Amino acid sequence: MNKTHATACAAILALSALSASAQVLYIDPATDKPKPDLSAKPRTGKASFYAKFFGGRTMADGTPMRLDGDNAASRTLPLGTVARVTNLSTGQSAVVTIRDRGPYVHGRIVDLSPATALQIGITPKMGLAMVEVAPIKVPLPKGGVRWGDVAEMARAEDGLTREQ
Repeated sequence: MNKTHATACAAILALSALSASAQVLYIDPATDKPKPDLSAKPRTGKASFYAKFFGGRTMADGTPMRLDGDNAASRTLPLGTVARVTNLSTGQSAVVTIRDRGPYVHGRIVDLSPATALQIGITPKMGLAMVEVAPIKVPLPKGGVRWGDVAEMARAEDGLTREQ
């Protein structure tokens, strides 16, 4: 188990002790290995965001976690995936890069940096929101890229090109 997974497990245990009465089902990253999703198809589910104590810690891709960055975590999207996350309640969206693994709670599909969460209307008081995660650019295992359904719109809005 690497340092990131050990930290995630410790955080999960601390949260479970605090919310013993809540019916939250945590996922054990050592035994639950989901199949990578290379489809570039949008998915809908709950988003949460990183606690401040994760700031500066090493993410799965080796970079430090930036509380003000565009970093996000997914258990199934490949590291390096660029995706648009849209809050289904507010319609607000942001482009993120998958740099970490998680969330390790059933029913959640993405963890966002606190800055990105605020940008799409998820406040600390809310904690969670229903979102759509629409992959824009999915790196493939042999070096290629699969472009998502929203790729044309995203490139126009965010200046991405096929060479990036």
